Amino acid sequence: QVQLVESGGGLVQAGGSLRLSCAASGRIFSSYSMGWFRQAPGKEREFVAAITWSGARTNYADSVKGRFTISRDNAKNTVFLQMNSLKPEDTAVYYCASDQRPRTWPPRYDYWGQGTQVTVSS
Repeated sequence: QVQLVESGGGLVQAGGSLRLSCAASGRIFSSYSMGWFRQAPGKEREFVAAITWSGARTNYADSVKGRFTISRDNAKNTVFLQMNSLKPEDTAVYYCASDQRPRTWPPRYDYWGQGTQVTVSS
């Protein structure tokens, strides 16, 4: 059974940084594309960033380009989201997600973590 567990969320001032982590278990992590999404109160869940199984290719939402970086460590079964220059509008619950199909791009997200709260104060 695939499990995704996010961590690293918290409260930060505008302009600050946070690094989210998502630890995966239950299958060969290095074969699957991964992504990050977020959902703010009263809003729909939105795409943030994605990365291929090898880490060779990434994709970002326009709203986070140049500020956020997605990466992965396949030896540690973990995907990261480095968030810099945070803004109050980045406040949301951040979710890690994974495709169930190996070596596929763009990904389709079949597995989801429980989320981690990120709050950016002005």
